[in-house]
Amino acid sequence: MMRKIAAAWIIYLLTTTSAFSETIQQQMGWAGWFNTHRLSEHWGYVSDVQLRSSDDWEEAQNALLRPGLTYFLDNRNNVSLGYAWIATLNNPGDNLIEHRIWQQYIHTHSWSAAAIMHRVRLEQRFVEPQGGGDRRFSQRLRYFVRSVIPMSAGQSPFTQGPFVALQNELFFNIQHDENVNGHVFDQNRLLLALGYRLSSRYDLELGYMNQFINGRVNDTMNHIVQFGLYSRF
Repeated sequence: MMRKIAAAWIIYLLTTTSAFSETIQQQMGWAGWFNTHRLSEHWGYVSDVQLRSSDDWEEAQNALLRPGLTYFLDNRNNVSLGYAWIATLNNPGDNLIEHRIWQQYIHTHSWSAAAIMHRVRLEQRFVEPQGGGDRRFSQRLRYFVRSVIPMSAGQSPFTQGPFVALQNELFFNIQHDENVNGHVFDQNRLLLALGYRLSSRYDLELGYMNQFINGRVNDTMNHIVQFGLYSRF
């Protein structure tokens, strides 16, 4: 499976530029609240709530709610188990609902002034097909890396001020890809953002995300303005 994932990523790198002119281009807006709450030395929870627009910001297209229970191994490593509810809104006919169960591992570290987070997430997806019928099951593996770089020097730890955020996330279908897009490589999301840390607990962020989706028939390149609120308790 790892060889298939590596091969799919290499093919994506080699073909994305040449296929760019044949790819559907869309302009979208995403907004999200991403929360981490530590209740004790080892236990806590995570949640995110998101709303995403359709092309040209015409209407709401997706709503997402993703809560999870977290076990902190130490200050740099934690694991979570959770559920996700994803709605495709304003769909011709009824809204489509996808249910997911997910597991993830997070490792954090620093490099110079930058704070870096690595996340590996496994998802069991139960997708409601267009036009009705039984839900389709697939599993997806995601790898996410994010760096927050303070723009003002001298703060350790970084508790207030402007910063630059850079992140990328890779998605791979590792079971029953025929029930989704028919490919091992699913999508890539690259984000560059400017943010402001209000305190040790809150960040506000605005940035540009480039999302490439490997479609069954047509590929899609989404150009996204993303607003994020990050909270830590």
